[in-house]
Amino acid sequence: MILTQISYLDCVVFLIFLIPQLLLNVNIIRLIICGVRMIPFFLIKLPSSFVIERYFTHRLHRSPFVQRAPPFQDFVIRCVRYAFANLPANIGRVFFSKNVALPFFTFRLFRHGYTHSPIPWREIEVGGVRGLLIGHYKEDDLPEVVVYYLHGGGFSMGSAYFYLEPLLALLSLMQPHWRNPVIFALDYDLVPDKCYPVQLSQAKAGYEYVLSNLVNGESESVVVAGDSAGATLILSLLLYLAAEPNNEARKPGFATLISPWVSLVSENNRDTPSDFLNAASLHLYGSQYARKKQYLSDPLVSPGSCRYLDWWARAAPCHGFYITFGGEEVLGPETRELISKLKKAKVKVMVNEEPGLIHAWAIARLFLEESDEERTKGMRQLAAAISGVHFIESPTSSAESSSTAVELPKLYTKEEMEAYVKEMANAISGTTVT
Repeated sequence: MILTQISYLDCVVFLIFLIPQLLLNVNIIRLIICGVRMIPFFLIKLPSSFVIERYFTHRLHRSPFVQRAPPFQDFVIRCVRYAFANLPANIGRVFFSKNVALPFFTFRLFRHGYTHSPIPWREIEVGGVRGLLIGHYKEDDLPEVVVYYLHGGGFSMGSAYFYLEPLLALLSLMQPHWRNPVIFALDYDLVPDKCYPVQLSQAKAGYEYVLSNLVNGESESVVVAGDSAGATLILSLLLYLAAEPNNEARKPGFATLISPWVSLVSENNRDTPSDFLNAASLHLYGSQYARKKQYLSDPLVSPGSCRYLDWWARAAPCHGFYITFGGEEVLGPETRELISKLKKAKVKVMVNEEPGLIHAWAIARLFLEESDEERTKGMRQLAAAISGVHFIESPTSSAESSSTAVELPKLYTKEEMEAYVKEMANAISGTTVT
């Protein structure tokens, strides 16, 4: 089930659903102050910068994204860039909340002639695990593959409901290649309501739910996936699972990462003219999630700080990674560094770096691209990687990347790693921290 591009009517309806929720969930004085501060942007800066760059600047001197973006995409991304840099997180989270995202998705279905989703989905809440189970799940016919998905949003915003349309599109593209595939999208607690290690604890609990209830313990049938901060949690989860005594028997089969936020705070996270993210806001959100400055160098909080190749080798899923990101991303340098580490650890990695594109475009393009081919490209690539139908060419040859005979550097002994993760597990299992 793949819907068409977001229209101007969709934008108006989204605002109709959004405004009452803002009034209900955000202090009215704060809303007014925020609204007043936005006036110069929308009346002066947005139209002037849009017109000057698009129509009075030589194409080669425009930002790489604007060079390839039609006006509607350009306009939306300029608004998102302003919002990410200037809107407080408690306002931003309302945009992606269930009470806005779900009725908007329902309207999108109705506009395309559906009275309900052609692919079933239902809410799950069991044993502290909350999320959406998407697909034709039957207890007497277990799925051949389960995608365990963690959403992005800087740990401070986002919900599984906001990702419902992209995940339904992904599932519909997987169905021809797998028997009865399903997706479980976790809804984890957001900052500042909860901070590390709560989200990692919930990610682990969600993985346990998938293993126990959806695949009967067959971990190789699980694909762990996420975008942005959700991809951070996926990497943290993999590093955590690597130190478990029965790690090999509990490894997921594959991992797909969309624009991963590899290092929460890093001098390599640099602003670009194209991306809507900015390093200062990212570092603020990352610090709020970590709670303590010293945690920012902890691999279970900020996976990019893990320098130990043997740990990455143990953490890697059975069939490796698929990583997709935009060439103009703020997070691009750290993503490339992660890919380099994985290859040095002899982990199989499929890489899709898209020149001129920005953060999480594999998802955003489903809403913003004009042609069917371009709009579905990110989800088709993701589904193809998962399904093994087509593999994005990696700079590392398959013979090299799949080798298992190479002796890994002993930078971190198994005993040291297990002791460290056991210490962190004690904190995670008793997550009373708020």
